[in-house]
Amino acid sequence: MKGSYRQADDSELVKASVNGDRLAFSEIVERYRRMVARTVKGMLGDSVFSEDIGQEVFIKLYHSLSDFRGEARLSTYIQKIAINLTLNEIKRRKRFFSMFSQDGENELYEHEIPDPENEQKRDATELVSKALAGLEPKFRIIVTMRMLQGYSTKETAEILNLPLGTVLSRLSRAQEQLKEILGKL
Repeated sequence: MKGSYRQADDSELVKASVNGDRLAFSEIVERYRRMVARTVKGMLGDSVFSEDIGQEVFIKLYHSLSDFRGEARLSTYIQKIAINLTLNEIKRRKRFFSMFSQDGENELYEHEIPDPENEQKRDATELVSKALAGLEPKFRIIVTMRMLQGYSTKETAEILNLPLGTVLSRLSRAQEQLKEILGKL
């Protein structure tokens, strides 16, 4: 089926990619790059780190496609890779900044030059990003998946391999914490 893969289903793309068809893998990347970007940026903010992790997701996917058994949807498999790599980056940052911070603060905020035309939108986005960064990773991933990615509670539970009740309680606690954090900002 070499050529165009736009109409191919995910299983066909996986099979062709495993057999070395780069065009098929390019189609997988094209289909799922926005999903990966939303997940990673939702967890890390819009930064160079996010772009690096996004690329790393697809590198890891490429090397692990032969292990993909098709028991879950390809999007779920990719989402798990994105979440795991992002959580690893968060842990790495915390270790790094706790070693080098003088005052015990180990948060990293990216600063961008403001765009005058979209200043209000940027201000709101920055507030939400800072509030999300203030959440523990176990709460941040739930908010990212449910509220930013639009996954249902059941889908979120399946992807994260958590009980449904845990997802619901973490979402509730995350929302309370976000209100508190946003109130301070």
